[in-house]
Amino acid sequence: MTIDWTSFTPWSALIGGALIGVSAAVLMLFNGRIAGISGIIGGLLGPRQPGRGERLAFVGGLVLAPMLYWLGHSRPVVEIAATPAALVLAGLLVGFGSRLGSGCTSGHGVCGISRLSVRSLVATLTFMGAGFVMVFVLRHLWGG
Repeated sequence: MTIDWTSFTPWSALIGGALIGVSAAVLMLFNGRIAGISGIIGGLLGPRQPGRGERLAFVGGLVLAPMLYWLGHSRPVVEIAATPAALVLAGLLVGFGSRLGSGCTSGHGVCGISRLSVRSLVATLTFMGAGFVMVFVLRHLWGG
């Protein structure tokens, strides 16, 4: 994947980050729940649990927001230099890591660190470190 740095707009990134923070704070304030995507999705896929409607609304917002954005803006050009099999394997490994780490980057990185959770700080550093190592190995040592 390549980023078109000439089209990067820091203001939209700042506003997007602020909206993520506000939405995570509102979910915690009004529902007492952490905005971790893996937990929200897991609650939809498992046996019926309380809060199913709010989980559906949260996931619906994740899907609907980009669609609404695309109504007024052009879609970015995305180039993925990986095979479909590699993408499926990567997705499965991320899912496994989320279960192993008791949460995903959004739960630990956004919500956990903001609550000053040492566990979330360690989990986020582990996620990020593993990602850095894998990119280095795959791009520089393995020749991808």
